Amino acid sequence: MKMALSLTAAAAMALSGCATVQSARARLVKAPPRCEDQTVQVYFSPDQAELTPEGRMVISQAAANARGCKVTGVDVLGLADSAGGAGPNLDLSRRRAQSVGAALAANGLPAAEFKIAAAGQAGAVTAGGQAAPLRRRADVTLHLAPPR
Repeated sequence: MKMALSLTAAAAMALSGCATVQSARARLVKAPPRCEDQTVQVYFSPDQAELTPEGRMVISQAAANARGCKVTGVDVLGLADSAGGAGPNLDLSRRRAQSVGAALAANGLPAAEFKIAAAGQAGAVTAGGQAAPLRRRADVTLHLAPPR
């Protein structure tokens, strides 16, 4: 009987300790404010400007995170890797940026606030002559503010 009471008391103390840890964690770890600028990267297949399913998912999630906030601006920068010529890569990066911009607008972000730019292959090769990895993308920054 004493053993059962001791085990019950020990279990109660352990569980109350978990509650204390959880409440302390809640006081220290706060969720980030929803209406702060966010940057996402949308990756593309080689030589493609069409969004992948993963890219559509990233855009959808970014748009969902922005709901309820005032969107003060959207910057989209299309990039390309160093494969191919400078002209075609600039065109490809421009088409990537436009593809992302259209998808963001389709997800409810205001088109009037968009800045679409293309960098082509600029910066795609390091100073040592190595191709920079993961340049087949568009960088998207959503400038958000709390609603009024």
